[in-house]
Amino acid sequence: MKILIIEDEKVIRESIVTYMTDERYLCEIAVDYPSAIEKIEMYDYDCILLDITLPGGNGLSLLKELKKTNRLDGVLIISARNAIDDRVEGLNLGADDYLTKPFHLSELSARVAAIIRRKQFEGNNELQFNEISIDTLAKTISINNLPLDLTRREYDLILFFVTNKNRVISKNAIAEHLWGDEMDAIDNFDFIYTHIKNLRKKLTDIGCEDYIHSIYGMGYKFSNQ
Repeated sequence: MKILIIEDEKVIRESIVTYMTDERYLCEIAVDYPSAIEKIEMYDYDCILLDITLPGGNGLSLLKELKKTNRLDGVLIISARNAIDDRVEGLNLGADDYLTKPFHLSELSARVAAIIRRKQFEGNNELQFNEISIDTLAKTISINNLPLDLTRREYDLILFFVTNKNRVISKNAIAEHLWGDEMDAIDNFDFIYTHIKNLRKKLTDIGCEDYIHSIYGMGYKFSNQ
């Protein structure tokens, strides 16, 4: 799961990044309005943590831009305790939730997970695809009730496949989802092949069917056929 943290206060921003990285999220940051605009124009996110007061602009303007283009990114507004009008306006503009400062990082994580669950998984904590069971809360995967040991990126990869089952996914989309803006420094997509090869081996070794299909010149498709 990839999140964007738009927050100009360094201490808050770094504590969120540390905590959410430990929770197995891929975290990207923006510290002001221009950098935030650049991020949301270039990349998609599972959830955006949006501070309203930003250097160079207002977070509510960012929210308007997101909704104007019909983006599906979840949005959690982070606001000062006395900014009730901004919170109400943000929710009316289409934000999914809000959290007032100061807050506990465990609550922040729970709210982010709830937003992603509502928007992507129809409110469910568990996803099922044939013999594959995914617990998005515990971030675990089992095959026919047998636990599957995966790296964080392997977990993110199979979750991305299952939530986009029966669709052709480009290598570029996979790279962006797993590495975010770090993919800009990558010369080729050989690393994707390596991750998919390792994931496929782990799945088949535990008795799972091979649902990962390479579509020549396009990418990959996760399906029964």
